[in-house]
Amino acid sequence: MRQLEWTKAAVLLGLAGYFVFNIATGDLNNYINTRFAWLSYVAVGLFGLLGIMTIYALLRHHESDMGMLYQDDMTHTRIGLGVVMIVAIPLVIGTLIPSRPLGAEAVNGNISLTASTYAGVTVTKDPLERNVLDWLRVFAQEPAPAVFNGERADVIGFIYREPDFPPDHFMVARFTVSCCVADAGAIGLPVYAPSGADLADGEWVRVTGVFEAGTFRNTKMPILHADTLEVVPEPDHPYLYP
Repeated sequence: MRQLEWTKAAVLLGLAGYFVFNIATGDLNNYINTRFAWLSYVAVGLFGLLGIMTIYALLRHHESDMGMLYQDDMTHTRIGLGVVMIVAIPLVIGTLIPSRPLGAEAVNGNISLTASTYAGVTVTKDPLERNVLDWLRVFAQEPAPAVFNGERADVIGFIYREPDFPPDHFMVARFTVSCCVADAGAIGLPVYAPSGADLADGEWVRVTGVFEAGTFRNTKMPILHADTLEVVPEPDHPYLYP
């Protein structure tokens, strides 16, 4: 049983260290909405404290005391081992799988051209400061796409295409995250850009241009006609937060 307690301590301190690493490197942004980042700091404190307390209890007891302490029934033993294994799973997965944000390969056809869920949100930003989500919110409040003819936009996102897209069209896309990546959803704006045909799916680009009403995937909507198309680095915060 003493070995099990040392294992518990190692797992708890390992989880605390894993959270510290993700906070320090910025990888935490790949998993959760920044509004909830404070929970990770709480987790560091809790896991670290529990790990230290476990080690402290082990060091305080002699072998004879520990033998008496752990002469428990088999049910308690199984529960203790089970808890350790469950808690260790995210640590093992997080260590073995490199951290990276969701991108074009994660869309898999599930991308929205509307933001009807957030249509009630009033967007007060200047048009050139709006992101993909802001524009979809604005579009959701105005059923006539021609209203936006001539509106200028400057947005950043990754390139997303499907086989039925015209060769001179793509979507500039982003993932929205309300809480964590488990609830992530892809959204995008259709872009007309003949010069972008050679750009690969998943590349991050900055698109500036004007909207013109058109038909995309059999639906009338504003289409962003690109004036400039620039490949850019992936943002530090790749997700948009509703």
